[in-house]
Amino acid sequence: MVFMPEEKKYRLAARAANPKGTVVKVKGLEIGSKKIVVMAGPCAVESEQQLLEAALAVKKAGASVLRASAFKPRTSPYGFQGLGEKGLKLIKKVSSEAGLVSETEPVDTRHVKLVSGYVDILRVGARNMTNFELLKEVGKSGKPVILKNGISSTAEEFLLAAEYILKEGNRNVILCYRGTKGFEPATRFALDISIVPWLKRETHLPVIVDPSHGSGNSGLVPQVSMAAIAAGSDGLMVEVHPKPERALSDSAQQLTPAQFSRLMLGLGPVAKSVGRVF
Repeated sequence: MVFMPEEKKYRLAARAANPKGTVVKVKGLEIGSKKIVVMAGPCAVESEQQLLEAALAVKKAGASVLRASAFKPRTSPYGFQGLGEKGLKLIKKVSSEAGLVSETEPVDTRHVKLVSGYVDILRVGARNMTNFELLKEVGKSGKPVILKNGISSTAEEFLLAAEYILKEGNRNVILCYRGTKGFEPATRFALDISIVPWLKRETHLPVIVDPSHGSGNSGLVPQVSMAAIAAGSDGLMVEVHPKPERALSDSAQQLTPAQFSRLMLGLGPVAKSVGRVF
């Protein structure tokens, strides 16, 4: 096996590996094409009613993928940890009823096979970007993978994490930029928009942005979303909850269905201005 020079560590993820760019296809949906793809839903599955209400609302507004977590790795062991397999069953049921592609996060190597049986796309969260054994397992799964950057990772480390998945033969990797830990307390994380065009230049993989975690503030999500699309993002991952004030996790950053609908209406002109379809 011939290895690239040190400065070309991420040789499978590098733009040179596929100059035309990769388009990830799942159930007729294309991620990385001219069309902007929006993934939306609650931070965590709490109940069937909550998930179904959110799913129907985001579908009506134009989202294509239902995002929701069945497992919740939390800073505190006393925080809501998710519904586990019960949540997976609800994701499968509700996404089917709403006509949405589904995604969720396996937080452990032991979860990969289980989660793969319920959803269309696997997500590797920020806390697990450097869980290399998990990256290998999702790479072997054959499922499309959304990879989020680590809380304190560099852009190069982000691409090297993607390399672990690609190296297992899985070419369907979607990069999700959600910001990194900064010193500014006004926002939850520091979301550097310039990273988006940098990634689009450096890699052939689709790039989406998570404005919910990037800002930590529902009032900032619309502006950050528009900036991400203007910068070249192939899509967004937005948290939406029927009643954010009652959410069991991340209540401050989740949009109401009405707020999400207004956001989606505002994204069209921005997408058009940069030659994208929405």
